[in-house]
Parts: sequence; structure tokens; C-alpha cells
Amino acid sequence: MLREKLQPFIDRYNEINNLLSSPDITSDIKQMTALSKEQSDLEPLVEKAKTYIATVEAIEENKSLLGDPELGELAAEELKELEPQLEKMTDEIKLLLIPKDPNDDKNIYLEIRAGTGGDEAALFVGDLFKAYVRYAENKGWKIVIESSSESEAGGYKEIVALIKGEKVYSRLKYEAGTHRVQRVPATESQGRIHTSAVTVAILPEVEDVDVQINPNDLKIDVYRSSGCGGQSVNTTDSAVRITHIPTGIVVAMQDEKSQHKNKEKALKILKARVYEKYLQEQLAASSADRKAQVGSGDRSERIRTYNYPQNRITDHRIGLTLYRLNEIMEGGLLDEVIEPLIAHFQAEAIKEAGL
Repeated sequence: MLREKLQPFIDRYNEINNLLSSPDITSDIKQMTALSKEQSDLEPLVEKAKTYIATVEAIEENKSLLGDPELGELAAEELKELEPQLEKMTDEIKLLLIPKDPNDDKNIYLEIRAGTGGDEAALFVGDLFKAYVRYAENKGWKIVIESSSESEAGGYKEIVALIKGEKVYSRLKYEAGTHRVQRVPATESQGRIHTSAVTVAILPEVEDVDVQINPNDLKIDVYRSSGCGGQSVNTTDSAVRITHIPTGIVVAMQDEKSQHKNKEKALKILKARVYEKYLQEQLAASSADRKAQVGSGDRSERIRTYNYPQNRITDHRIGLTLYRLNEIMEGGLLDEVIEPLIAHFQAEAIKEAGL
């Protein structure tokens, strides 16, 4: 019964309240901070749980009065209001009981790379990035390009951007994977539809406490930065390439004129990639359901198709098809795809938790 599952959370919340007023805790800043955070995390669930329990008790009381000649009619009227409220609260509580993804509140590094399709894939990297920029602007998020490699035909061979804002990872984590595009390239004189693909990675921005990297595990090379076509951008060795030896992950950065700034940026992205690799390894060792719940997508999995001739966007994971591709891409209206994805994975998580 849901009521029984909620009581331990209420008990723990009350216990924390008592602990926070204890002299032993108030003198221990570290423990007090940890308890305060736990209390803050529990508060939305506990408040909802108390209302839920009060509503259950009110329903039970009104049901016992249904046979009363004087109060029965009034009890029936109250039940008509209370029972739908209880149903809504039950759904809200189930969502609050889902184990929280520790990365949900984090900023992200968005990485988009051209895959199969040559110039057309590079052009779509640019189009998809613009769609994410518009989406970020609609959400009030800040987006900063960290590095990019432009294609001579337009678009990007790859682009990496830092997106900062409220719960960015929780909204975009299901975007990771292979995105396929079907359209007629501008260079195609016969009007034939080409199929290209790009890969998207969503990496949570990490702090030193999230992932520890031993400086001895890093190989750092500096070299002269160059632009598109190989022309020199800088006459000093300002570009930086960092290799994490244990994982083989490599990050190169040359967008800044300062070697120090390039190294700083490269290290941040490297940490995010190492963290994601370790996270993927943990997920691979756990159940498929847990992997879906956490939502860190496999980049090799084809998750979505963008068919321009039919103005169609299809997400293959949930069988969602919308004939509003142009509006979604040009207006930053990705929530039309993201919201159903979140609802789907939340439902899966509720099922996995046995709620």
C-alpha cells in the first residue's frame, strides 16, 4: 500500500528535524550541510505524503458515514471531490518516489558530430545545433560554444557547447544517440533524397568531487592552432591536446589564443567525457530498465529520424511521429518530442520501482 511506503520518509524527515536542533550537529558544519540537503530533498515528498494520508483518512471517514441518514448525503458529496484528488496525488507521489538521477540538476556539454553523409551530415550538425540553441533560448538557458570544427561546405564537422540553466540535463539527457536526416541536398541536381547521420552526446558538467583524474594519467601536447583549410590562426603553440591514458579519451582545444585557456577548457570537457564513460560502464553492468531510467543514451543507437520531404520527425524509442518538423526545428519546439519521452521513461521507472 502506498501509504505504508510513505511513512518511512515522514519519519526520516522528522528525525532530521530533531537532529538539526542537536548541539552535536550544529557544531559540525559538514554533517549539518548534508542533513539540510537531505531534508530539502525530502520536503516535496513529505508535504505531498501528509496531504495524501489526510485525504485517505477523510475518504475512509466519509465512507463510514454513507449509511448515516443525516450525514450520508454530505459524505457522498465530499467523496466526489476527494477521490479524484487522491488519484491525482497518487500519480504525483509516484513520480516523487522514483530514484532521482543525480545528474538531473547539472549543466551539460552538448556535443554534435557529423557521421555518415559527408557534407550533408556537417550541414545537419549546424541545423540541429541551431534547433538546440532556439530551445535553450526558449528555456532561458545560456549556451556557449566551447569548440567547433567548421566544414568547408558549411555546418560543422563537430561542435561542443556548454549549456547552463535550470535542470538542463534532466530535459536533454534523452537526446543522446544517433540522429538520422533524410532530405534532398542543395547540391543534388536530380532531386534524390540522401540519408545522413549525426551523433549527439549529452555530458553532465562535473566538479572535481564527481570524478577524480590523476595528473599522471594525462598526456598533454601543445601545438600551433590552424583554421579551416590548414591556414595558421596563431603563431604560438596555443592549441592543446589532452589524452586520458587509462580510457584513451582525447580532447583537443584551439579556439582560444591562450594556451592556458585552451588547457582549462579541454580539461573540463575531458572530465565530463571520463565521467560519462564511467557512468556508461556502470549502466552496462545494471539492468536495461535502469539504463532507460537514467537515460544516458547509447550514441550508436539510432533514436530519431528527421524526414524533410514529408515534414516528419520520428522518435523510434517511443514510436512518436509528428508532421511538424519545420516548426519544431525552426521554432525550438523540441518539447513536443522531449515531453513524451520524459513521460515514457518516467512510466518505465515507476514500473521498475514497483509503485
